[in-house]
Amino acid sequence: MHINRRKFIATSVKAAALGIALPSILSNAAFSAPLPPGYPKMLDLHKAIPNPVIIKSIEFVKANGELFLITTSEDGERGITMANFRMPNLLSLLHGLVIPNFIGKDARDIETLLDEVFVKNSNYKYGGMSFWNCVGHVEISIFDLLGKVANKPVNQLLGKVLRDEVPVYLSSLTRETTPQEEVANLAKRLEVTGVKAVKFKVGGRMSNPPEMHKRSVELIPLIRKTLGDNITLYADANGSYTVKEGIEIGKMLQDQNVAIFEEPCFFEQYENNKAVADALSMKVAGGEQDTSFPRFEWIIKNKGLDVLQPDLYYNGGFIRCLRVAQLAAQHGLEVAPHSPKTDPLAAAMLHFTSVIPNLVGYQEVAGYKDPGSDYYTPPFNYFGGSLKVPEGPGLGVVYDEAIWKKIVKL
Repeated sequence: MHINRRKFIATSVKAAALGIALPSILSNAAFSAPLPPGYPKMLDLHKAIPNPVIIKSIEFVKANGELFLITTSEDGERGITMANFRMPNLLSLLHGLVIPNFIGKDARDIETLLDEVFVKNSNYKYGGMSFWNCVGHVEISIFDLLGKVANKPVNQLLGKVLRDEVPVYLSSLTRETTPQEEVANLAKRLEVTGVKAVKFKVGGRMSNPPEMHKRSVELIPLIRKTLGDNITLYADANGSYTVKEGIEIGKMLQDQNVAIFEEPCFFEQYENNKAVADALSMKVAGGEQDTSFPRFEWIIKNKGLDVLQPDLYYNGGFIRCLRVAQLAAQHGLEVAPHSPKTDPLAAAMLHFTSVIPNLVGYQEVAGYKDPGSDYYTPPFNYFGGSLKVPEGPGLGVVYDEAIWKKIVKL
């Protein structure tokens, strides 16, 4: 991560960054601490929605074989988000610690409620991805509710809309293939979908056993040779490497013109990931596991990574991810959220990416899952190489009302 490239990125991104100054967070603040008093509010939802939107209920349900979180106002309007697969293991946190802090409150105060839920009843003792994933589902469903009340897409509540579609890459989510099988599978998917970028796995996921190292060393040159120079390549190590191994693999990736190297070292080893990033000229990414603003702040201010990848659900929703993106922009760094989805769970990512000025490159979709369903629209069709931001009120996802006739409350 040479200084000239750093300065170039900083100059180009800062020119597009939002102009709100963020106060410094004390270096000795607890890593999961809430934001300090006086932190500027990002949104004026009372201006966008003049009347109170009181939250009557928040339910977690199973319908049509899928999981959903539904927030209902006293006026009967519903905000809905599909739920990720981690939520069934977190329901005691959701029902016991998170939901009670939102019931009876004005949904327009979501920014304040989001900060308060962390400290109420010592909830900070449960801080981390498990807690914030619960909060993220609630927050995103509330924004769907607010958008429907305002008759506006969520992105119009979040800021200035900068784009109405985003280019995507196919994310291979497996290490269970040989190099030859992996390349053949990706080549076939590229041909079928018309997508122009892929992400493949290196290392062994939080480990680097000999057989996985051998696979990576064979796969890196083979994938470029087979797919050609016109396909953009990203690589994801999922924290597999030591600093020395990360630099060695990173240089192999650089030799094949791989654009982004994701999570070379264990995600909590911030200085190790920084050491790998500093030794390479390619962009190094990470942040999907992080849920602490002070930790993101350390990464950003110390240039620990080039690209930040907050997950909209894991990190607690739109507002917390916007705070990360804004601070990153002010320090010349870019953002590409984690979101390997091709269903309604992609909606939050699309609304978020449509408003941030420091978005970089292609955005993630599950590489082997075809888009479309018979019980919701839009189909999240990425064939052709891009995904359109849903245009309807709220998240813009419309479900067949028949699926709500047979639900199981969880």
